Amino acid sequence: MPINLSTISNFGGTDADEDALLLDSFEDHPAYSQIVQHERFCILGRKGSGKTAIFKKILQDRQANAFSFGHTFTDYPWHHHDKQKKAGVPEEQCFVQSWTYLCLISLSKILLNQDHSQPYSEGTVDHIQRVERFILDTYGSRDPDVTQIFSPSHKLRFSGDIGINWKIFKASTKIDSIEMEHLPTIAQEVNHNLRTSVVESLNPENHYYVLFDQLDLGFSIEDKAYSLRLIGLLLAAKELNVLAKAKGKKLTIGIFLRDDIYGSLRFEDKNKITENFAAPVYWDHGPNHRTMKSLMEKRFTTVTQSSKHIDWEEIFDELHKMTGRQTKYQYMSDRTFLRPRDMIKFCNETLTAYKASMDGAGRFENKHILAAQSHYSDYLYRELEDEIHKQISNYEFYVEVLKNLDSLQFTRDDFLQSWESRRSLLSGDDKPDLAMKQLYSFSLIGYYSPGGGAGGSEYIWKYKDQKSTFNENASQFRVHPGFKEVLGLKKFSRSDPG
Repeated sequence: MPINLSTISNFGGTDADEDALLLDSFEDHPAYSQIVQHERFCILGRKGSGKTAIFKKILQDRQANAFSFGHTFTDYPWHHHDKQKKAGVPEEQCFVQSWTYLCLISLSKILLNQDHSQPYSEGTVDHIQRVERFILDTYGSRDPDVTQIFSPSHKLRFSGDIGINWKIFKASTKIDSIEMEHLPTIAQEVNHNLRTSVVESLNPENHYYVLFDQLDLGFSIEDKAYSLRLIGLLLAAKELNVLAKAKGKKLTIGIFLRDDIYGSLRFEDKNKITENFAAPVYWDHGPNHRTMKSLMEKRFTTVTQSSKHIDWEEIFDELHKMTGRQTKYQYMSDRTFLRPRDMIKFCNETLTAYKASMDGAGRFENKHILAAQSHYSDYLYRELEDEIHKQISNYEFYVEVLKNLDSLQFTRDDFLQSWESRRSLLSGDDKPDLAMKQLYSFSLIGYYSPGGGAGGSEYIWKYKDQKSTFNENASQFRVHPGFKEVLGLKKFSRSDPG
């Protein structure tokens, strides 16, 4: 029986926080499997690639032997955290101890409030009691508010077994507590003792996850302190994960981070993390990828409440090709950044166009996709603006230059000519070659590579290969086709080589 598309409201939301189909239609990406199985802890991907979907999936899965706690930083008191910056150590190490402390407090919350197997053995009784005593003495609750971990209203309190060397303070009187502002002075010793008891208390039969998402909020490429905070978190997570694995414990301190932000960080152990602990979230390209088609097919199956799997071809009429003999799936994919949220949005706009046409078609046809493109193109540009405005101050002028090109296909000379014609809009000393490089870094443009990596000619795009570098000497360049409508461009120029 044909599917009645007119009864479907949508195929889900573009934001994981508002996507009602997220869990029912979750696509098991290799990155998800790797973090769940404690193989990798650093999940990298472009905004909208599905990092938060993995984050939410782990947090919302309920299993008797798996426990998790998630950090998001929309309301986190960064100013208190920043006061925990440790002096007298290399810059990249200055936040390691404060992140380690936060991770240990988070694990303590899990042990004391979620894991009912505690103490799981006689040998761990003393350890779990030490953890409980420290948390209760310092925060007055077995389940402290993580947003207040570094609040100055709290004092670090010790019952004599935390192992602090009090010689760093005046020894004239016995000290059993200190102000939170002094944590950086003794954090290494506090963490050493707390870490020993926390890790020993972890039940080797159980799985533990402490996860960090939304780390791009407030990001500025010019904010060095922000980069140092992220580096500190990465190093703290690596140390704790390696230690737990050596002890035979199933622990992951997981970090979900935009790949462009990760790429901008510079620190000594970065390559070790990249090679051994990072898992990129790729779709339709790269190693161990999944396809957006399979992701959408799960959503089709869910929204139609079908007892059998719904194939893409049951929703889209693939008998009649798009321009250039492309399938509808390939045509739509080429206009995305190969992110789930882009394909979900494009399909939703196609559904809207289908309903508006009232032509009785049984499946989505070429005309429905074409009618959807304008709204989809507006969406893609708004998504780009959310990322680009913090890093390219004059991006709006650069976009005006692209609009003035008239066609998707252009040469460097075309760009320079358009630049000059719009120069009156520019204040400052921006350079066109640098502008093209920056536009490439956000995949607004790609460049033509004859005899590309696969042996044939192709266009190189940053969103497909984060390691690629811009070639200013390329013979041809192309604006990403997803921006064609919003920029008012024609399809190609006559000089298009392919």
